[in-house]
Amino acid sequence: MLEKHYDHEAIESRWYPEWENQKLFRAEVNPDKEPYTVVIPPPNVTGMLHMGHVLNNTIQDILIRWKKMEGYETCWVPGTDHAGIATQSKVEEGLRAKGIDPKTLSREAFLEHVWNWKENYGGIIIKQLRKLGCSCDWDRERFTMDDGLSHAVLEVFKQLYDKKLVYRGKYIVNWCPALQTALSDDEVERETRDSFLWHLKYPLSDGSGHLVVATTRPETMLGDTAVAVNPSDERYQHLIGKTLKLPLVDREIPIIAHRLVDAEFGTGCVKVTPAHSKEDFEMAQDTDVPMIVVMDRRGIMNDRVPEAFRGMDRFECRKAVVKAMDELGFLLKTEPHKVSVGLCYRTKDVIEPYLSEQWFIRMEPMAKKALQVVEDGEIKFHPERWVNTYRHWLENIRDWCISRQLKWGHRIPVWYCDDCHGETCSVVPAEVCSHCGSAKIQQDPDVMDTWASSWLWPFSVFGWPEKTADLNYFYPTSTLVTAADIIFFWVARMIMSGTEFMEEIPFKDVYFNGIVRDEEGRKMSKTLGNSPDPLDIIKKYGADALRFSMVYNTPFGEDTRYSDKSCELGRSFCTKIWNANRFLQMTFEDVTADDNWAAQQPDMVGRWIISRLNTTIQEMTTDLSEFRLANAAVRIYNFFWGDFCDWYVEFVKPLQKEADAAGRAVLLGRTRAVIDQCLRLLHPFMPFVTEELWHHLDPRNDGQYLVNQNWPTPDTDAIQPDVETFVGAVKGVITGCRAIRKSYGLPNSAKFDLYLFADEQQQGYLEEIKPVLFKLAGLNQTHFLSEDNAPQGCTAIVVEGMNAYVDLRGHLDIDAELGKIDTKLAKLEKEIGGLRGRLNNKKFVDSAPEAVVAKTRADFEELERQIETLRQTREDLKELGQA
Repeated sequence: MLEKHYDHEAIESRWYPEWENQKLFRAEVNPDKEPYTVVIPPPNVTGMLHMGHVLNNTIQDILIRWKKMEGYETCWVPGTDHAGIATQSKVEEGLRAKGIDPKTLSREAFLEHVWNWKENYGGIIIKQLRKLGCSCDWDRERFTMDDGLSHAVLEVFKQLYDKKLVYRGKYIVNWCPALQTALSDDEVERETRDSFLWHLKYPLSDGSGHLVVATTRPETMLGDTAVAVNPSDERYQHLIGKTLKLPLVDREIPIIAHRLVDAEFGTGCVKVTPAHSKEDFEMAQDTDVPMIVVMDRRGIMNDRVPEAFRGMDRFECRKAVVKAMDELGFLLKTEPHKVSVGLCYRTKDVIEPYLSEQWFIRMEPMAKKALQVVEDGEIKFHPERWVNTYRHWLENIRDWCISRQLKWGHRIPVWYCDDCHGETCSVVPAEVCSHCGSAKIQQDPDVMDTWASSWLWPFSVFGWPEKTADLNYFYPTSTLVTAADIIFFWVARMIMSGTEFMEEIPFKDVYFNGIVRDEEGRKMSKTLGNSPDPLDIIKKYGADALRFSMVYNTPFGEDTRYSDKSCELGRSFCTKIWNANRFLQMTFEDVTADDNWAAQQPDMVGRWIISRLNTTIQEMTTDLSEFRLANAAVRIYNFFWGDFCDWYVEFVKPLQKEADAAGRAVLLGRTRAVIDQCLRLLHPFMPFVTEELWHHLDPRNDGQYLVNQNWPTPDTDAIQPDVETFVGAVKGVITGCRAIRKSYGLPNSAKFDLYLFADEQQQGYLEEIKPVLFKLAGLNQTHFLSEDNAPQGCTAIVVEGMNAYVDLRGHLDIDAELGKIDTKLAKLEKEIGGLRGRLNNKKFVDSAPEAVVAKTRADFEELERQIETLRQTREDLKELGQA
């Protein structure tokens, strides 16, 4: 017998270790089965489980468990990303806390500390995913810096190098002065800040006048090498080709024309600082103006600027430049201006566009193939609207800066020769120069961007570049579930790498889940304090409750708003499922189920519940195949709670009391079968409670688990829409009769006569379900109408497919009921008048505590609702008395 209360902690702690010990999630190459493969978006090794992970991994687990039950050989590969900057920063913080300056350590010594940290503290999130119930193949867990994946990263670099698709050159990068490394665009957070727009005068070299430029970064003027105007701007046509004297520096710079200049911004003249602006860099490449770096790697002004500004921090220099320009009479005006500032995601330091020598991958050749496979439908995006975003990225793609000035990561596999200055690229450590044979070679000190390993994830985890059996069987993977904010940084790059190195797409479907926000619609973050710990939620509500609530409340491809309160839905549902199974045990305690129940002539209730069950199976299966998981969750919730618990269980009570032993055996057999199918449908969403209950439903042999059972297949012959509609009408009659008693204050024992305008089929159906209807609706007898014209004294019940009327004659004294309502209305009108007076009193509204005013308004609105209800009831009674 089941325990009275559902104890999620006891059940979850019992089942997950057993699943794992039994290797239920282990995937093998199986020629007899079609594979279904998912690779986890590898979380940072420094990461901890957050609500975004809960949603993303719950979706993946639902798909994996569903496909496993459908008979696929499912493989869900877990793993973590080495997270170059985040991990290095974490280790450096730890070293400083111990009094060790990381800068004093050799590369090898520092990396030893990183690996020790990874072994002791890294990958906590992987353990946390078990608490959520994730059915990953833990024997396949990978790490982007493990030997196999590292080899794949180096092999890809070498192949690209040999194809001349990877190169080293100077380019403007996102530079973090605090970390002293380049960052990719996705590692930069944008923030709008209040600043100023400074209008500066630059005199013409011939003394004939000046131009005015507007800038938000006056400190960079020290590196200006031109002023640009739009070639179609007639105001400045006569000045193109002339020169200006750069104030403070006294350097002559040309006036150039370029299409990137917005003639409507400021004066239409822009200062060109190619070493500290991406747009200016592009202008410089087109016009051959020089590039002057005026800061060092720390953001300190260097010796390329006038002596007065050397050694200044860039923001200190900004103030000094503005002051100096003002003193020279070159500051025309200063205007308040909002600017979009890039911040390092790790240090929050302001990013400096910075010219430096970096390694790049030429992306355009790979982008063309990656775009084609999506536009041709080989890879499908869900929702489809993300194709437009993807197309925009790939049609405007730039070369990828893959080098980072860090120690932790995959080191660039290039060696430079001190003698011939040649480059040697090698997957294995080079010992001599490949050009001259000299042993005087030095490896490039930089490492690769973290994404340079994760873009290979779908095939590197299966052993590429080796042609393994796993790679041949599990690749391409089936479905990728990820957030849309990395559609370019990860999704697009994986498609590029798959089509380039495997000559095959990396996955067939991509489902973009939304963002988990708080109740106010804000993105969750530690800074805002609105990001709860999922483990605390699991402890309080249970993993099943959290999983189901998250999916139920997250529409297809949309963001969701989370609050702990939303988990009440999942917890209540767990309790409902538990209690329904307890009802089965207690109601049929001494009954042996007839497993051949389906062969017996089914009654109306049986035909209805089996039809509703098969309709639910059919609709859920379609929903899951279309990634509409919220729809599927709503359907099984409505069926189990609404159809099964609220109605079928109520229908069964009178049926089983009147049935003989054989009839009760059939009832039990059918009810157990419905519950068994429901547990299967619920299992991908709520694996723990369903496993527990399935094992209580029948004795199970060793090795039998719910995840290995077949997913229900809809019996379309059992789906009877007319029966579903009819029983829906019966439910409406029962609900309507109960509502009438409550509305008119009648006792539950009051018995009604029911008049029905129904066709012959419905009349026949009614005879079948008559005992249930009479018991639950509280009826004396039913009368069928030849015309839709009920006797006087009847009130209508709105139901689908037929017209129903309840005879209230003999139940109500209309005049007495109207008198009661009038008395109550008078009392409520007096109460609401007092509240109206308080709310119309400005002094009360302005001076009373906010909570008091709010409660007064709420009380006023509630009284308004009660008065409106009573007035409507009064009108209904008057009509009834006149009928």
